[in-house]
Formats: sequence, structure tokens, C-alpha cells
Amino acid sequence: MTRTRKAAPFGRTLCAMITPFTEAGALDLDGAQRLAAHLVAQGCDGLVLNGTTGESPTTTDEEKARLVAAVREAVGDRAALVAGVGTSDTRHTVELALAAGKAGADGVLVVTPYYSRPPQEAVAAHFQEVADASELPVMLYDIPGRTGTRIAPETMIRLAGHPRIVAVKDCSYDFLGTQKVLAQTELAYYAGCDEHVLALYAIGAAGCVSTVANAVPDRVASILAAFDAGDTGRAAGLQLALTPLTEAMMDAGLPGTVTAKALLARLGLPAGPVRAPLLPAGRETADGLLAVYEALTAG
Repeated sequence: MTRTRKAAPFGRTLCAMITPFTEAGALDLDGAQRLAAHLVAQGCDGLVLNGTTGESPTTTDEEKARLVAAVREAVGDRAALVAGVGTSDTRHTVELALAAGKAGADGVLVVTPYYSRPPQEAVAAHFQEVADASELPVMLYDIPGRTGTRIAPETMIRLAGHPRIVAVKDCSYDFLGTQKVLAQTELAYYAGCDEHVLALYAIGAAGCVSTVANAVPDRVASILAAFDAGDTGRAAGLQLALTPLTEAMMDAGLPGTVTAKALLARLGLPAGPVRAPLLPAGRETADGLLAVYEALTAG
């Protein structure tokens, strides 16, 4: 049976956008607007705000809402905005989802409750309660390496029956489980790991939520565009060419937030410091990131 690609409810190339701060550590809304406009102009048709890369654990509820409102003002209807609202507390998550809707988000990203490690029945109940309470479509976020808890494929298939649960950001590193859900549901999958962008897209995903796109949005978008054009060889080449930067940003022992902000600062784009407990990248790391970026973009 030939399967058509599922609809992309939040666009195809989404950037997990960093949250710019001033040198004093305050929310930099002007910088956020300039960065968001840049990312959209360079090929992103969706932005994920207040996610892990956006330092959501250290921003206040008020800052989260202000960021969404400011970015909406900057990009208008040129890109979908998905607001991270996940917490370890269902009640708080519902409150953030409602606030995101009022601020102008098009959807919400809801991560599995962390630390308490709820069983699958509780995981499902958490997502269903958030989806019931919010009028916005929901993207589930499966990242057991951070939360300690999978959204099991069987749970995902069950949740797909909810009319507002429409998408998944997949950082499960369980390609077989992902294929199982793709084959049995209409959920729109988004690769949450930059090394999986093309692989997941090739089996029917809707797109990606990319951290590396903070620095090279056009390069990430071009992988999916080449595949859509039928040039799978070029798509593979573009994915492989991105590997050194993906490794430098995502697999060098530092969180992607830290490396993305270090590189953006070197590129003259809004970034600012990270908030504690994160520490900034050192000069040698920043130099290395810039060298890898320049090697990629020189060709």
C-alpha cells in the first residue's frame, strides 16, 4: 500500500529557538524578535519557543507568555509558533497551555512529566488532560533521555485518538517504535534530533524541530526541500554535510542551548548569556564552533 505524507500542522522546518537574554540576564524581547524574523527569512516555517533549547526551566511563566507575544508580533502569520508548556505538574502545564493560547501560539509542545517517572496510564492521563483543557493542537514531546520516561508506542497510538493531539517531537532514539506509530496513526512526526532529520522524513515524518537550525536554518530546510523535489541523493549529501556541525553543537558534551548561543554570538545574532545552572561555552569551544560553521558554509 502506498502511503502519502501526513499533513504538517506546524510547518516543515521548525527551529527550536534559543531565548535571547541581555548581558544582565533579562529577557531580550527585541533580540528575540530579530532572531525570529531572521530564522523565518532563512527558511523556517515554524518556531518552537520556550522549549529545552529556549531554557524553559529557568524562565518564568510571565516571560514565556511575553516571548510568544513578541515573536508573534515579529513574524505575523509567516510561521507557526509552538509554545513549550511542559512541566512535571499537570495543573501547571494546563495553566501554561492556556496562557500560550492567549499570547498567540498556534500549538503547544508538551513533554512527558519528568522526575516523578509516572507509569504509562498516568502519562496518557496527563496528556489527555492538557489536550482537553486547551483549544490549541498538541505536539507530544518524547525524550526519555531527559525525562526518564518513554511515551510507549502503544500509549502514543492510544493518544492519537484525541482530536487535539496531532503531532510528536521524536527524541526517543527508538526508530522501530517510531515506525510502528507512523504506520498505525495519523500523528505528524517531527524529528527532534538533528541527525535523524532526513531518515525520519524519508519514512513519512512531517518535518523536524531542529536546534542546529538556530545557526543554519537554510541548510536544514534545504535537506527537506531536496527530498521533496525527488533528489534523494542531494538530500543525503546535505544531511551528511551537516554532520560536523551537528556533532559540534549536539554531541560535544555541552547542551545545545550553550553551543547554539555561543555560535550565534560569534555570528552577530541575538543570543546573550545562558542562565544558571548552565555555564557559557569557553572561548576555545566557541572558536571551534565557528570554524566548523565556516567550513560548512564556505562551499
